[in-house]
Amino acid sequence: MNMQTTSSVTAPPQPRRVQDMQLPLVMMRDIVLKTIFRKNVDTATEIGKAICLPVTVAQELIDMARGQALLEATGTLNANNGNEMGYQLTDSGKARALDALSQSEYFGAMPVPLAVYREQVKRQSIRDIMITRDQLTSAMGHLILPDDLIDNLGPAVSSGRSILMYGPPGNGKSSISNGIRDAMGEKIFVPRAIEFSGQVITVYDPIVHSKAEEQVDDPTKLRRANHYDLRYVRCDRPTVITGGELSLEMLDLVYNPTARTYQAPLQLKSTGGIFIVDDLGRQAEPPQSLVNRWIVPLEESKDILALQSGEKFEVPFDTLVIFSTNFHPNEIFDQAALRRIFYKIKIDGPNQENYLKIFSLVARKKKMQLDEQSLVHLLRNKYPTIDNIYANYQPVFLIDQMIAICDFEGLPYKMTPQLIDRAWNNMFVKDETIVK
Repeated sequence: MNMQTTSSVTAPPQPRRVQDMQLPLVMMRDIVLKTIFRKNVDTATEIGKAICLPVTVAQELIDMARGQALLEATGTLNANNGNEMGYQLTDSGKARALDALSQSEYFGAMPVPLAVYREQVKRQSIRDIMITRDQLTSAMGHLILPDDLIDNLGPAVSSGRSILMYGPPGNGKSSISNGIRDAMGEKIFVPRAIEFSGQVITVYDPIVHSKAEEQVDDPTKLRRANHYDLRYVRCDRPTVITGGELSLEMLDLVYNPTARTYQAPLQLKSTGGIFIVDDLGRQAEPPQSLVNRWIVPLEESKDILALQSGEKFEVPFDTLVIFSTNFHPNEIFDQAALRRIFYKIKIDGPNQENYLKIFSLVARKKKMQLDEQSLVHLLRNKYPTIDNIYANYQPVFLIDQMIAICDFEGLPYKMTPQLIDRAWNNMFVKDETIVK
């Protein structure tokens, strides 16, 4: 099979024959029968499209089902579909489809065997990406960052290894994580579903995966644009973001007892991309327990999942894990756990010079006219009350507050010391005792 490169990632090759599929024949036949039953498709082209296989492979499966008297030709040519032969389920075929649906409601795209998927993961590994300083700086262009931060982030991201970002709240750890995601311009291929031990695990999730626009075929070219295995969806490298809601159960296979199928856990959906654990330390689970769950995946690039039967199996773990916390690492991890997180990067608040740059950028964007007297008032009279500790979120907060006041009072968007005072009062709560 010839392999094709798309945006530097080698695409999964199309299967050409049933024997290329590496799936149980009965499973494939039953998925065809269930798909015909549920989707009411009746030609080889329609059936192939519904199960995401080339027509030649779909025809082989149709012929197999016909040989078992589960499908029959209708004896009519469908003029709307290129005069193709039509097919329909026999009574035995309907009975078999219903029996198969009672065992698993899954139909549609033929799953990709886990062993075949592993090979695709290697072709598009997050560890093989090379992000340049220009790419990372461009993706972070909307942020004002210390010079040495890009120096530390660049090698960390390009390594594809785990990263811990820590520091005081409100200084852009989440924005930096999103910038890392934006720096990864490649497209990868996400399977609609994978198969292990006769069980179907759905992977593609439109909430997590951003489907890329299909390339338009140029009929003058010998090599066509979209000739890859259509059991996969071409997507941007995925990003899964979790926060305080993350629990250990969310990292296990999700079994649907009604459909009798599995859904991939979050870390498997993020394969080839980024998994961001935001606000680490705010979850119900202790941070140490969460990191302990990741020790084997982080060290061995594989994860272990379990079916309902208790059978355990290995899946690839090819994800850039970014932990983000407002706590000092020594408060929430032991040294063994910290050793397993490859990069630790402190994200501090800006100095006064960078703070003023951020303030100016935000004011310009929001059309708030700056005033030197007001800025001097802010820096000399307000910030000393909080020990001159600057944070990246503060300019946005203060300017949004001033705009809201101006809108209410019918004032022009221009800073004044009085507006600064009113906005400042909303940024912090006065420390006092409330009589109950």
